[in-house]
Amino acid sequence: MSVPNYVNDISKYFKDAHKPVAGRSWIGKPEMPRVSEIMSDLKPTFASSSGQPIIDVDEELRPNKVEGAYENNEEYLGTQYDLLREDSIRPLREAIEHIRASPYKDEAEYPMEASIGIYDPVYITAIVFSNRGLATRVAFSLGRVKKHIRWEQSKRLITGTLVALSPADDNFQTKCVIATVAARPQSALELNPPEIDLFFARPEDSEIDPMKKWVMVESRNSFFEASRHTLLALQHMMREPFPLSEHLVQVNKQVEAPIYVQNNPYTDLSSIVTLEEAHEFQNVNILQDWPSSNAHGLDTSQSRALKRMLSNRLAIVQGPPGTGKTYVSVVALKILLANLTANDPPIIVTCQTNHALDQLLRHVAEFESNFVRIGGRSKDKDKIKKRTLYEVRQGFSQPKVPGSLKTRALNEVRKLTTAMQMLLAPLEANKPPIDHRVLLKLRIMTPEQAESLETEQCAMGISADTPGIHMEQWLGRCLTPSPRPLQPDDFGMEWEEDDFEVEQLQELEAEANAQDDEDFETLRGPVTHLNDNQKGKGGSRHLRTDDDIRQLLKKTQDLTTIPVSDRGVIYNYFQRQTKQLILIDFRRRAKEFGYWSEQKKIGMWEQDFRILKLQRVIGMTTTGLSKYRGLISSLRPRVVLVEEAAETLEAPVTAACLPTLEHLILVGDHQQLRPHCQVRKFEDAPFNFNLSLFERMVYNDVEIDCLSRQRRMIPEVRRLLEPIYGKALKDHSSVMDVSNRPPVEGMGGCNSFFFTHESRESRDSNMSAFNEQEADMIVGFFDYLVLNGVDPSKITVLTFYHGQRKAIQKRLRNNANLKIHFNFNVVTVDSYQGEENDIVLLSLVRNNPRHNIGFLSVDNRVCVALSRAKRGFYIFGNAEMLACQSGTWDQVVNILCDKGVKPTQIGQRRVGYQFPLECVNHGHKTWIETPDDWTLINGGCDEKCRCKLPCGHTCMLMCHPFTNDRINCTQKCLKRVRGCGHPCTSICCDPCQCQFCDRNSGGIKGVLKRQTSPDDVMAYTSSSKPQPYRPLPPPSSQSLPTTDHSGSTQGQWRAYANGGAEADDAEMQKKMQDDNTKYMESLATRPGCLPVNLIDFSPTNPTEVSQNANLLLETPFKLITSSHSQPRVHTSEIWAKVAEKKEKKPYKPATNLLD
Repeated sequence: MSVPNYVNDISKYFKDAHKPVAGRSWIGKPEMPRVSEIMSDLKPTFASSSGQPIIDVDEELRPNKVEGAYENNEEYLGTQYDLLREDSIRPLREAIEHIRASPYKDEAEYPMEASIGIYDPVYITAIVFSNRGLATRVAFSLGRVKKHIRWEQSKRLITGTLVALSPADDNFQTKCVIATVAARPQSALELNPPEIDLFFARPEDSEIDPMKKWVMVESRNSFFEASRHTLLALQHMMREPFPLSEHLVQVNKQVEAPIYVQNNPYTDLSSIVTLEEAHEFQNVNILQDWPSSNAHGLDTSQSRALKRMLSNRLAIVQGPPGTGKTYVSVVALKILLANLTANDPPIIVTCQTNHALDQLLRHVAEFESNFVRIGGRSKDKDKIKKRTLYEVRQGFSQPKVPGSLKTRALNEVRKLTTAMQMLLAPLEANKPPIDHRVLLKLRIMTPEQAESLETEQCAMGISADTPGIHMEQWLGRCLTPSPRPLQPDDFGMEWEEDDFEVEQLQELEAEANAQDDEDFETLRGPVTHLNDNQKGKGGSRHLRTDDDIRQLLKKTQDLTTIPVSDRGVIYNYFQRQTKQLILIDFRRRAKEFGYWSEQKKIGMWEQDFRILKLQRVIGMTTTGLSKYRGLISSLRPRVVLVEEAAETLEAPVTAACLPTLEHLILVGDHQQLRPHCQVRKFEDAPFNFNLSLFERMVYNDVEIDCLSRQRRMIPEVRRLLEPIYGKALKDHSSVMDVSNRPPVEGMGGCNSFFFTHESRESRDSNMSAFNEQEADMIVGFFDYLVLNGVDPSKITVLTFYHGQRKAIQKRLRNNANLKIHFNFNVVTVDSYQGEENDIVLLSLVRNNPRHNIGFLSVDNRVCVALSRAKRGFYIFGNAEMLACQSGTWDQVVNILCDKGVKPTQIGQRRVGYQFPLECVNHGHKTWIETPDDWTLINGGCDEKCRCKLPCGHTCMLMCHPFTNDRINCTQKCLKRVRGCGHPCTSICCDPCQCQFCDRNSGGIKGVLKRQTSPDDVMAYTSSSKPQPYRPLPPPSSQSLPTTDHSGSTQGQWRAYANGGAEADDAEMQKKMQDDNTKYMESLATRPGCLPVNLIDFSPTNPTEVSQNANLLLETPFKLITSSHSQPRVHTSEIWAKVAEKKEKKPYKPATNLLD
């Protein structure tokens, strides 16, 4: 298929967007919300004590249909549009209603669930003539936030956020303007007061007065930028053909082949097989049976899915966790590219997240070099970064066309910038008073009045060339500097908790903005800073209003006759009038600036078209596809592949249905994460707005294929997914190979376990749940794994709550052994879709008297949480409460208790109140019940090490799995200081030093430093709590002798310096060793987690298990300790017994019990 030059289609796309279309009002709504959509005309009232404002447009909203067809395209597109628009703007509307009802509260006094961000006061400081449009820079106070913000980790005011501003004297009672955050440069946010750039929604809303006081509000629960381009795309689809509407709208279940395949079904499949088989696959009718082969590496389900992806115009492929859905997508792309001719349009691939897009394009890069990624935020610096449109554009030679749209638009923007800068000159910061000629030009001052000033100043010999000099001389002492109105905030405020890690926030901004410009955090372009600079001082009894001043000026043509006391008031009037008149002209020009900025974008897209038409694959996020839809449409693509289709809202996927589309491939898993709604109410019936197009097609029995063989999890972990997928999920041989999936170090073959506890949850300042004891337990286990040689990067801590994520992250960073590691994988379940790691620790958090399990009741989220681990999976939470409140968790707990596990050394049971460990050195078992128990071991068991360290000391630690050369010895150094020969007074792991020489003689300081590897383990060196494996350092009085036999301190120091050092040091060393011995003996009686010998928990000796399990584990699980011949006990009965009072027993060695 030949592709002619479609550059003109881009301009046509934008022109068509303004064509009138018959239908409901949604088609003609503006891009940005109107004030009437944000702020109701009525005085706000509240329905109940819950504080929910009565603004309900739900009756006007059409619900998303789960089953059945829509009446027509307008109903379908209108439903998606209305729900998406309301989902985007309702949070801000409700935030404003709270403020209208209680205008002067601090931020924390409003309902927590409203998540209001309120900034008061706010002042305009500059106008930015940026490459992306006309922006207004504002400075704002955190006075009502009452906290300092770490902006690089806060989701406040991120780029693209919808905000509302109201004059401070109105406070949203009657007036409001809408804007979006244009940029939030970190350097500007670190100022005090901080600054950001805004795009006003409409030119007529622009403001320039630097002294006008505003209040600014955001809803921190919403994000408009990710939706605005999709909303425009849905409106545009009413003005163009809608391919695949017979399936998306009419829900036709019978899916035919794409038109281009019907025209020629013979396809070259040889790219996925060996050379020996290539001839059989070079010309295959893909609508019929394919030749058989194992060379392509696909299992049976993958082969079926691949055939569907190539032969169905709407191809839907479900890929449960670890089944290789991305791999199948890559194979399909490889075949499609092999059959692409030189004149065919590029293939479009799109994903919900930047991470998934990079992952997919990395595979594509292995066999295709002509690809481009639209969107600048790629973390892949090697392969993908250099193929972003921004980077490719830099190396692409673009011929300059004098009459092109881009050239003309750039010239117009430059002319407007210059004109508007001149217009704003009277308000520019650091300038003299307003020149009388400006007032004359604006007709605020008459020619006679202006001449009166010039005549007087000329008589005084003052040159008229200096701007403002005549006004300054006329005002005299009535003129005073006008400082900026906003002063720095009080530094006594506390710091707000972080919302995200830096990388997470950058990812969120990048996905929402989809900028192809590398630096979207900063606006580039001229900046005009604004300030009043000077103001008139003094007052006048007879000039109280502007009308009084106008009357005076009307009858006074010689300004020099006006009393000096009245001149300051008149100058302030001149300033106000100047601002009003400049603003009128500024808004007119701002409208022109906006028009030519859009024309410049179209012109740049016309140039980008020349780059993109040469590519074979173009990748972008679903947000990016909506944002650049006009550009992509001009390429006339016929194939679009959507990864992560089941976790993407339906509207962005619908927007991918470009007029020339013939083939849509959806890949995902509707049983994992569903799309996210900003209004939680929309996720439930009747709206069902978080129902993806993928899932809706499945519910309506449109043909799909499901992958079935997983290559991620060991069987012990995979079995936990049976409540969700049943027996459909099979294991690939690779996950059963111990060389590929070795057992977890230090766990004795127990590769999955549910540690159950009864510690109560709490809530942080953002009302996010966290559980301190659970966090401590997880960090202790994390430390244990690292001490046993597990790379921290191979461990992921998952949780459902941001509060718990922050609590665990903080504890990991403060852990003495883990401080040398900087990055920990602590993430929420919702952000870990598609990810995996060797070992996963899942923190469930919830434990409350109401038995509310929140997110844990959502099977889609549970599915993701249970399926991320490759070889080790450990759950922490209240198993009893979960089993009682969720059928899925009830089945998971039962599986962990006794179902289908091959007996191992540590037994069948995988749930309990004690965490089972196994020492790799001695094979001893240790059971951990509380976070404090982790401090009694050092990665091994409770036997003393007693090995010699490289320094010559005996190791004072308990049994440990790491080598002795990794230990920082904290005993007294035995070496002598180079230079002076005195004994070292430091501990062994510190650089040698001589306190006497340092303090008294100014001698040579100890420079001998023990070099340590970055991987060295610090054995709790920062802990202030005495540990059994780290004796307290000797008190300072033992470091050096303080008395001699004669009682002379001076004599003692002299003896020490002149040769008595060796004898004194020997005495000190003996005393220190005696003290340490006594200290360790006192610890021997301390109760703790003592080792137990190996016990066989297999079903062959149930009696022995029954007798000893409770003593060893302190748990009454009959399900675990009973024989197989006994009747099965239901989970509820188990937990009823758990609820009975348990007698705590001190830990005892298992050898005593078995003897």
